[in-house]
Amino acid sequence: MPELTAMIGFSALALGMVLTPGPNMIYLISRTLCQGSRAGLVSLGGVALGFVVYMLCAVLGITAIVMAVPYAYDALRIAGAIYLGWLAWQALRPNGRNVFQFRELPPDSPRRLFVMGFLTNLLNPKAAVLYLSLLPQFINPAQGPVLTQALTLGTTQIAISLTVNALIILSAGRAARFLGDHPGWSMVQRRLMGTVLAGLALHMLRETRR
Repeated sequence: MPELTAMIGFSALALGMVLTPGPNMIYLISRTLCQGSRAGLVSLGGVALGFVVYMLCAVLGITAIVMAVPYAYDALRIAGAIYLGWLAWQALRPNGRNVFQFRELPPDSPRRLFVMGFLTNLLNPKAAVLYLSLLPQFINPAQGPVLTQALTLGTTQIAISLTVNALIILSAGRAARFLGDHPGWSMVQRRLMGTVLAGLALHMLRETRR
């Protein structure tokens, strides 16, 4: 098992990571507002599976192949940046609509919700980068099998992500109603979120391979 200090430090980093706006958070909130909290939670299941895949790849060393092949990493990075850029445009374009604003959309099936949540997470290369760069720093071979420590830390990150995102999903409806009753706040939020998303997209495009 990892040391207690390592667990606390890694948990704090995992919490900061999940609270940082990104494709997962945007997708989960937008789907919740469009189809309800149940749909958001089903989508969250797909996101969780994406984290499990990244964790297992990092633990088994497969992710290193992606990081070693420029085109494989760049394909994920560019796809994620394009997705963020599209969300930013939706928020910033003239007469644009808030990405968190409720929209009447045809409901997706549970299977599609799950798959879309899974793909949304896989399109974010930061998950792979974070697992590769963070996990080794909190593993001490003297504390026991490296595989067990890595799986423990990875499971902790997934648990924190699921908990925080589930709370966000369950409170998304109240946040949407508040923005509906205060259009001024909605405009400020839309512009702020659009700027943040555009910044994240540019940062991802400029990011060099580690």
